[in-house]
Parts: sequence; C-alpha cells; structure tokens
Amino acid sequence: MNEFDSITKVIFLDNSMIAETLISYEIPPLKPTDSGSKVLQWMEDFKVKDMPVVLSKKYIGLIEESDLMDRNNLSDKLESYNLNLKKPFVFKHQHIFDVINLFVQHDVDVLPVLNEKEEFVGLITSGKILQFLAEMVSVSNPGSILTLELNMIDYSLAEIARLVEANDAKILTSFITSHPDSTKIELTLKINQTEITRVLKTFERFNYVVTASYNESEYHQDLKNRYDEFMRFLNP
Repeated sequence: MNEFDSITKVIFLDNSMIAETLISYEIPPLKPTDSGSKVLQWMEDFKVKDMPVVLSKKYIGLIEESDLMDRNNLSDKLESYNLNLKKPFVFKHQHIFDVINLFVQHDVDVLPVLNEKEEFVGLITSGKILQFLAEMVSVSNPGSILTLELNMIDYSLAEIARLVEANDAKILTSFITSHPDSTKIELTLKINQTEITRVLKTFERFNYVVTASYNESEYHQDLKNRYDEFMRFLNP
C-alpha cells in the first residue's frame, strides 16, 4: 500500500466525512396528499426549488418548482399530477465527496438521505455543502493563498510541504485543478502565514512557477473586485 492509499483509507474511515453528518432536519418532506399550493409555499418558506416527496418513510422522488408552474389548479393533490419525479439520493454512510458529486450531477439544492433499509431519514442542503467546503479549505483561518503551475509528473505534495515548512510555515489545505488535454496542473495552497515572501522565494529558487499569491486581505479584495466587475457586466 503506497502513501496515497493510506491517506485515502484514513479519510474514508473518518465518520466526520459521511453524509449523515450533514443531514438537516429543518425542512420536512412532502406527502403525496399535499397540494401544489402547499409545495410552492414551502419552497418559498425554505428558499429551495426542490422538495422530497415521502410516503410512509418511502422516498418517492424530488418535485421541482417547474413541475407546478403550468398547473391550472394548485389545490390538486400531488398524487393526482402523475409526475415522473427524478430520484437522486445518497445513503447516510456514503462519503461527502459522493454527496458533492450528486449535487453537481443532478443540479439540485437538496439531496435526500436514506438509511440501509432505503427509508428517508432527512436531507442535505446546498448550504450545508458550502459550509463543509468552507471548513475543509480553512477559509476562517488567517493566512495566505498561492497557486503553482507544474507538470503532473513532477507533483509531490510531500516535497512542496517540505519547502513550505522550511520557512516555519504550514500548509492548511490544498487542492488541484487539472487542465483538460494537458499534463499540467494548478495547485492551490492555503498557508498559515500572512507574510509569505520567504516561501515564494523558496519556490522560485527550486524552479516552481508561482502563478498567483495573495494574503488574506488581498485575496478578499480580489474577489470583491471580480464581483463588482461581474455586477457591472450584468447591469451596464
């Protein structure tokens, strides 16, 4: 077993990284006997565009706002609509990365969670996923962010961590962005120091290509500038 396999095994055995830990119980499921008007009201109340439909703990599927918009009589019960509901779900013991993948794959803002008997136990909201991702990338911890471009064959996180730690710093988190049809990757690092001049010089000395670097305030200002530019584009 190599180092990567060992790390992967530890991650997947960590109970804090399973779907069950992200279940939100604030949003109740709908019943087939509920009316279309109730569905729309609950979607408005809970600020979602999808709602689970459940009958005696059996998960029927997700109803979307668009399923109801062209209905003539919203007082009709859901069971009379003859809808072909999509049925994305995750088992409570599945890894959180599976949850994220299903959110993207099905383009939903809630994802039902089932137990071993395939009974509905709750759901995960997109807000919970964002909160998890924020914690995972240590956004609340002070520090700096930098990105490196390198060939995949040259990538060694152990070597990169050694160079960072040689400057009395630590990597808080890291993630890789791959380039389509390319052997190059972009590695983003969150480092626990706001002053990283020495770290940058070390990377340059070892011929790493640093494509960007920010301390925390610069990074947030850059995000704000990008947001302002985007809003000006939307509202010329």
